[in-house]
Amino acid sequence: MTIDPSTSLNAARRDRELAELAASPEVDVLVVGGGVTGAGTALDAASRGLSVVLAERADLAYGTSRFSSKLVHGGLRYLAKGQLGVAYESARERAVLLSATAPHLVRTLPMVIPVHEALPPLAAAVTRAGLRAGDALRAAAGTDPGLLPRSRRLTREQTLRILPTVRREGLRGGLLSFDGQLVDDARLVVALARTAAGHGARILTRCAVLRADAQGADLHDTLGGGRIRVRAKAVVNATGVHAGGLAPDVRLRPSRGTHIVLRAESLGNPRTALTVPVPGAANRYVFALPQADGRVFAGLTDEPVDGPLPDVPDAPESDVAFLLDVLNTALDTPLRDADVIGAFAGLRPLLDTRGGTSADLSRRHAVRTAPSGVITVVGGKLTTYRRMAEDAVDAVAARPGVAAGPCRTRSLPLVGAADRAALDAVAAPGRLVARYGTEAGLVAAASGDAAEPVAAGVTMGELRFAVRHEGALDTADLLDRRTRIGLVAADRAAAEDAAARALASEPVGC
Repeated sequence: MTIDPSTSLNAARRDRELAELAASPEVDVLVVGGGVTGAGTALDAASRGLSVVLAERADLAYGTSRFSSKLVHGGLRYLAKGQLGVAYESARERAVLLSATAPHLVRTLPMVIPVHEALPPLAAAVTRAGLRAGDALRAAAGTDPGLLPRSRRLTREQTLRILPTVRREGLRGGLLSFDGQLVDDARLVVALARTAAGHGARILTRCAVLRADAQGADLHDTLGGGRIRVRAKAVVNATGVHAGGLAPDVRLRPSRGTHIVLRAESLGNPRTALTVPVPGAANRYVFALPQADGRVFAGLTDEPVDGPLPDVPDAPESDVAFLLDVLNTALDTPLRDADVIGAFAGLRPLLDTRGGTSADLSRRHAVRTAPSGVITVVGGKLTTYRRMAEDAVDAVAARPGVAAGPCRTRSLPLVGAADRAALDAVAAPGRLVARYGTEAGLVAAASGDAAEPVAAGVTMGELRFAVRHEGALDTADLLDRRTRIGLVAADRAAAEDAAARALASEPVGC
């Protein structure tokens, strides 16, 4: 297999497209923001036949889009709150990701809620009813039952077999359900951006938008120092928690979601996710989510954030303590601070429409046009990025002089995507297939004689592939976003030299 060169992002392409834009600065759509919503919007617009520029002041998936729970979930929590529209939209978009757009990046994840004698019978019955409602939601969304089976009860013995460290005292059994899990949220963003590039979009990282209005925006190339006035028929603000910088009329209540990173052996190498109710809170849980690399991500918090917003928030000790405390209510052997090998936090861009705590705010998204003419898409969550993008481009298509075709992204596969039979036939290690799909063989070949992992299972080929084809421009791009080596500080330190070699070994015209 050879890679489609139109989908390759690299330094040479960036320089070339910046020069082309300076010479001819008129486009149909300028998308501001390179997270999942911005990349999804660029793909939707480009696949409708529009000329597109995506401008991101840092890197793809630089902010919230790499700090999610990596869940592609069906909105069961929203169903419990009576938010039927949000729940159905989540379930429908989950089915699209699982079966059409990114089956190589999404896997079926079994999840278990242990049921102890201390759990009131009514609470257990309500939880079981909620899982049944989730089954009905999956059917209504058209999800293949072979991908997400129905929920069911587990015996005490079955629960202990798949969750060996769960608290045995008073354990009656468990409730098993199924959801979707991304191998890596940042990889989804990169796949979206590359697929958009294959449809003609210009993906320009390290390009800050200094000022935007209905006629376009001023771009600043933070690497080369140049400035370009881009004239656009529409500007879409997809900057998440920073949306107010381009649309001051949008009111947000940012919320911090923190996760901790644990070694899988700390939880007995669980075969399913562990779901633990937060004591004293309705419809809130902490999840311990097993990863393919021998780690577990446990989260998450829901804490309001006031004041200036950082690009990358810290994970405070109070959040780490909260997550450990909740998890330990369900474990025989308590987790300690020493079991935490890493932590990360992201900011949810929640729309503030009625007050209340951040945990109570709806995850519904909105598309709004500011007095300046800038179209802002905000709210929502990772699972529903495609629908958010569709709605944003529908607003663009309604502008005079914009000739857009119908939305195609419901059935448009991302780079690397294929059905399960085709993925199983790829001649490459399973770990690479799960991250790169049909391109896994090319990634393996890029390692050459250096096939041994540099850190956390990541090979030299992955680093080289990221420089040649995925737009990585520096070591942070490689370690913190194209791969997730940087989630554990010791692993990051071990891989820095390899990342520098990968960048130095690639020709400028790659």
